[in-house]
Formats: sequence, C-alpha cells, structure tokens
Amino acid sequence: MDLSLSNQAALHILQHAIAQLLKWQEIPLPCPHPELSPEIKSAAETALRILDWESSALGTLELLFDRVTLNKLESSPTHYSPLQAIAEHPPIPYPLNQPPDGQSREKFRQSLQAAAQYLPDNWNNLALLSVFLEKFAHCVSFGQPNVALLDVTRTAAAIASALAISSQPDSLSLVGANLSGIQNFIYTISSDGALKSLRARSFYLELVTEEVAQLLLNQFNLPRTNIIYAGGGNLYIIAPKTDSDDLQQIRQQLNRWLRITFQGKISLSVDAQSFQLATINSPEFRTCWNALVKKLNQHKTVKFRDQIDDVLVPQPSYEACRVCHRDDVEVLKPLNGEGSPLACDVCQEMFELGGKLFKVDAIVRSHQENPHALHTISFKFQEPSTRDVHYHLFERNNIIPNAPEAVFLINNWKLENYQFKHFQGKVVPLLLGNYGKRTLDETGFMTAAEFAGESEGVKRVGYLRMDVDRLGQIFANGLGDDYSLPRLAGLSRQISYFFKTYLNELAEKRSQNFLAYQTKFDFRTLTKGDRKKLLFIYAGGDDVFVSGAWNEVIEFAFDVYQSFRAYTGGNPDITLSAGITLETEKFPLYQAAELSGDAEKAAKNNDRDSLCVFDQAHKWDNWLGNPPKEIKNHKYLAKELTPALLGVLPFVQQFLDTGQLQGKYPKSFIRNLLIVAQLREQKIAEAEEHHPEQTLDITYYLHLPKLAYAFSRLPASLRNAEEFAPIRQSLLSPLNSPYFRAIATWTDLLTRSPNP
Repeated sequence: MDLSLSNQAALHILQHAIAQLLKWQEIPLPCPHPELSPEIKSAAETALRILDWESSALGTLELLFDRVTLNKLESSPTHYSPLQAIAEHPPIPYPLNQPPDGQSREKFRQSLQAAAQYLPDNWNNLALLSVFLEKFAHCVSFGQPNVALLDVTRTAAAIASALAISSQPDSLSLVGANLSGIQNFIYTISSDGALKSLRARSFYLELVTEEVAQLLLNQFNLPRTNIIYAGGGNLYIIAPKTDSDDLQQIRQQLNRWLRITFQGKISLSVDAQSFQLATINSPEFRTCWNALVKKLNQHKTVKFRDQIDDVLVPQPSYEACRVCHRDDVEVLKPLNGEGSPLACDVCQEMFELGGKLFKVDAIVRSHQENPHALHTISFKFQEPSTRDVHYHLFERNNIIPNAPEAVFLINNWKLENYQFKHFQGKVVPLLLGNYGKRTLDETGFMTAAEFAGESEGVKRVGYLRMDVDRLGQIFANGLGDDYSLPRLAGLSRQISYFFKTYLNELAEKRSQNFLAYQTKFDFRTLTKGDRKKLLFIYAGGDDVFVSGAWNEVIEFAFDVYQSFRAYTGGNPDITLSAGITLETEKFPLYQAAELSGDAEKAAKNNDRDSLCVFDQAHKWDNWLGNPPKEIKNHKYLAKELTPALLGVLPFVQQFLDTGQLQGKYPKSFIRNLLIVAQLREQKIAEAEEHHPEQTLDITYYLHLPKLAYAFSRLPASLRNAEEFAPIRQSLLSPLNSPYFRAIATWTDLLTRSPNP
C-alpha cells in the first residue's frame, strides 16, 4: 500500500500499541513488525520518548474525571473504568468502586483474542487498526493510572505523523477550528416540517465539521489519527509547526462559502499555536491550549474580515424564505408540494434530507457524483482551484462507492466493516447522537403531532436543552497539575462518547443502561420501563436538544443528569444544567428552541447544576428529592427534621401511586396547592422590594395557614387515612415550601384530561 510518511508513522505507532496490548493479555502477535525508513524511525522514536513509552506499563485504568477540580474542597474517591470492549450497541460504562474482577478480565481477553483474527490481513490498514484500538485500548491504563492507552497512542501517532513531514524537530503546532453561529443556523427556522428540517441541519453541520477536518488534514498531508478532538463545531489537530498565515487560504475559502451559503449565519475560526515537544506530556501544555482558544475567540469577534469588500457590496433583496427568513434568493419553491411554504434551496434540501436521515448508515465523501446514493449533500466552494465535494448517503450494505476520498460509518463498531478491499484505509467511524422514535410504518420519525398525541395527560410536546456546566473551564484548568495532551484528549473523548454514543443507548435501552443500576447509584425515577417517544434534534460535544412526548422528555432529562453524574464518578465540579418547555404541536419550533434555551439560561443562573421546567429553576437534588446541601448553616432550616417526602419528584410519584390513594385526590387540592405557591411567590416579591428582612419568614412559613385550609377541604376518608400522614407532614415542612408550584403543576399536567 502506498502510504505517505505521515501515514506510515501513525501506522507504526498503532502497530506498536496493539503489539503491547496483545502481549499484556498473553495473546500471540499475528503480524511481524515491518522495516522502517530512517525518517519514520526517527519520528516514531521521538514521539515514544516524549511520552515515556518504554518505561510505561499497561494496567487498570482509574477514572480521569476523579482528577478534575475547579472549586471542590474535598478529594474525590478513586473509581475504576470497567474493562470491556466497545460493543456494537455499547452499554454505558459506569465506573467501578474497585478494579475489574477476574471474570471481567477473562471476558475482555476473550473478546480481544477473537478480534485479533482481523489483524493478519489488515496489519497495514490504518483505519481498522484505529477502530481496533478504540474498541480495546480505551479502558486500559498506560504509564499513569488515569491515562488510557488509547489516548497515549493517539497522541504518539499524531506527534510521529507531524514530525515525519516536519522541518522543525523540536516543535509542532496545535491547529484549532471553531464553527460559530451553530445555534443561529439550527434553531431559527419556522414552518411545517420544522422538526424534520432542524434535525437535518444539525446533521449537516456535522458534515461541515468533517469537511473542515479533511481540508486541514489535506493541507498538511496528515492522517485522521492527528485529530485530537472533533465535535460540537470544534476541531483540534496536531500538525507540523505553522502559523495563522499558513491557514489563511482555508479560512478564506470556507468562510466565503459559509457566508454565501448561509447568509453569514455561520462563520469559521481557524488558527494555530506552536508548542515545544517537551511540553506535550506536562502541565505546560495548558499554556498552548489556552492561547489557541483565545485566538479562536478573537476570530469570532471579527468574522468575515477577510471578505469585508464583498460584505459591504449592496445585495438585492427578494421575498424572504418562509423557513429560515433569508431574503437573498431570487427564486423560492414550495417546500413540500403545492400549497406548502415557499423556501430557499438550502431549506428545501434540509427538508428532503430530514425525511431520509433515519435510513442513513454510511456516508461516502467523493469529488465525483454518485447517482446510486440515497441522498447527496454537495459543498460547492465556488473557487476556480477547488473541486466540489459530495457527501453521498447510503443505507447499510448498500454502499456503492465512486472514487471515494473517505467513507464514514455511523455509530458502527464492527471490525469487519473496516476491511473493505476497494477503499481500505479510508473507512472511519462517525459517532452521532441520533436517536429517533420511528413511526409505526417505519417511514420516518415521529412528528410533533404524534408526540403530543402519545403523551400522558395534557397533550403537549416537550423540548429539552441541556449542556455541561463550565466545560471551557474544565478543559482549561480542571486537570490542574495533571494537565497533559493525552489527559486532555481522554477527557474530551469521554465527554464526547457520552453525548454521541451512550445517550443513544440511554434512550433506546433504558432498562439496561439506567434502571438496572437504580439500586447501585440510587437513581430516582417516576416510571419504570423504556420511554422511547423521543427525537434527538441535536446531540454533540456537550450540547443536547431533544423533543418528544412532554412527560417522557422530562423523565429523560432526569435520566441523563443522573446517568452523567454516575458516569463522571459523581464529581461535584462536573454537572449539567437544563431547560424544558412544553408547547402545543403547532407551536413554532424556532420559538420552542428559544424558550427552552431561555429556560436553560435560568437554570444556569440558579448557580448551575439545575433544571428549569414549569418556569421553576431548582437544583437537580431538589427536584429528585435528595437532601439539600444548602440548609446546613441556614438561619431557620438547620434544625428542621428531614420529612418523609422531600423535593418534587417524590411527591409526584406519591400522588400517582397505584396504591390505595390512587384517584382520591380532588382536583381542588392540586388547585389549592397552586394557589398557595402563587401567594407565596407574590408575598416574597413584595417583601424583597419593601421589607427584605421578612423574606426568609415568608419563604418558608407563610404557606402553613393556607395549606392547613387546603387539608381541611379534603374528604375525611383521605385526610385521616394512615397512608396520607407522610404527605400531610411533608407538605407542612418548610423544607418543601419552594416546590409547591412544581409539584402541583407536574401532577396536574399528568392527570389532566387530554384536551389540546
């Protein structure tokens, strides 16, 4: 196989790592080590020396999240990574409290030995070896106990590849790219079929990110192993030493295309930061990372500055597209047949693509057209020296390549699919958070109307926006003295895995990935069984936008939060904030996206680690019913006894319990609970303005007389029932007074008659 120097260097590092992995498990190496050219040998030896390869050994992997620290005072306990290969539908690998047992080790060894059969015929197949290592080396430590063999190998391969073609033996560059305006492009649409179109837009941007990666790799003649991170519109690559001027052509080319194609909604920042090789495995690398992030942020403030003359030229204005509102397209066409909204060509393509996404399993990147594709997305850069790029979409097992540059297999972990002879070495996995509940006839994804119709109680669609709190700070400072490129790569990889891989499994197989761990992690739930009436509109990086039946969306948010907290070892500095809104089926999607985004901001403003739904922002612990941490030194509440029921979810669960009290709560009781909440909020607002010294009294004790009246109006049989005593006592506790509105609203919506 004809490989460039950079590919050969990366290939040698991967072969070296696989050999050590097999040796560790006492599995014979089925392939010999090839002879190396002087350039490759020198580059590889330097990379291995920088990363202390020869003095490192494989072993049990400790959880890297345990070492992340921002504000926490106490040290985290040590958790361990499960020793298990990534399967076709990988379960969430929750951390262990002790190292993997002998049974796990033997199962891992058997899986590794079975997979080794693919190595003899694919020993020079860089793509297959990359997937092989990702499947097996992500859960094994190498050198340091919290550094995975996979991340050390990727770092070494990236260094060796760059050094093999570099004229600078002591320094390289970290190249970064960032797509800004993603939310502006995805969410600001309104029309029939918007749910379908919006999901297509998020998929489209994944391909834009991939194209940016491919152009940068081509610029430096590097393999994909040099990609340190790609997701959420962000991209980082190890490259030979370069500077901003060397990247100007790519930046200008892509920004010109982005500006014309998307009317300036999306722009690209590209820059580079050089670093000394010696810093890559030390805390000093943080300086390089933060300097590059700063450069990229500066580009965002002056987007399209290289095209200022084009931007200032007056452009003709036409009738606005009814979907994205752009007005620079002369001819609009019906979006979905006669009588549908008039739309621009981009929106028409997004609508058509959205109807086919549920069938897509593979994508072929090529400079040639392919009439056999299920759908084709074309990037026409309008540059005389640049050929058009086509992304041809195929269903599984129906791939018909036509001079492929690369082949992407979506969420595919099967090694046999990476050994295709006619495009060997060009196949790579593309991880996407892409769960969607399909219609009964399997012709597409469920619509907003179907979600509303299938919801419990009131017929509404739920919209969830969620992301990781302070992720930028975590990457910049969270690793402290443990900072190094392999750890940084491991941290970003594991967060990306959760949102692009494990989130699919959490939605598809709740029983195996959540309910099965309920006792171990004290997961709180309202219902049992799977909930599948969901659609991932966007899930990548650390950002999530999900729609579905409103009751399932709310429960899914609780599942995601608790699962993520368990996945990250319960680290108090790694949290999520989320916002949820409930809308009618015909409510404009762009407004639902904006309102759920506002709710997410309200959760962030509640000192993060919070959920905002029903216009109520509370800490997740308060929603779930965990004892609140903030009352320990509280003026009034420190001496209060923890009631039997605390928070929001335990009350809703009790009200909906199928026991003796089912159906005995009059609607008037829920209404009275809402009245108590409204009066409390009104009086708190008045006190904060006129008598702030009374705020605490009103916050926790004003509700008592009104609540006593509400109890008195209940039927005596219910009021005096033994089963009702914990509810009455818990509602009278001042600890629960902030949650009345959320409790009453949630219960009311679940039990309301299904009117629109």
